[in-house]
Amino acid sequence: MLLARKSQDFFPTLFNDLFDFNWNGNYAVNAVPQMNIKENDASYEMEFSVPGLTKDDLNISIDQDNNLVVEMTKKTENEKKDDKNEHYLRHEFTSSQFKEIMALPENIYKDKIDAKVENGILKISLPKHEMAVEQPSIKQIEIH
Repeated sequence: MLLARKSQDFFPTLFNDLFDFNWNGNYAVNAVPQMNIKENDASYEMEFSVPGLTKDDLNISIDQDNNLVVEMTKKTENEKKDDKNEHYLRHEFTSSQFKEIMALPENIYKDKIDAKVENGILKISLPKHEMAVEQPSIKQIEIH
């Protein structure tokens, strides 16, 4: 079973363009990073391209609807220096964030999910377990 993307904003609006603008001179960036998903006999392996991020910038959870939620928030510090003779001529570092929600298959050990960030790649391992194969059966439903 494939992991399915649950939500993504494909259609930016004028409202978003106006209110995502940082009026201090920087745009707020909300982009979902590139992702790879591989499957083998034992697990699903996910990789997100997250260059420059650390584990402190990322949050991974499972919500009440059995969705895997991967979130990132990277804030740019606007340094206030005591040196009055120094100021930015150009300041392009921006704050950015993303939230990716994916429906998990039923054959996942939720308590054994593992994640690590290494060389700009977030790797999430989702170990599988065997699903009990339910035999087809006929059942009469009583009407009340």
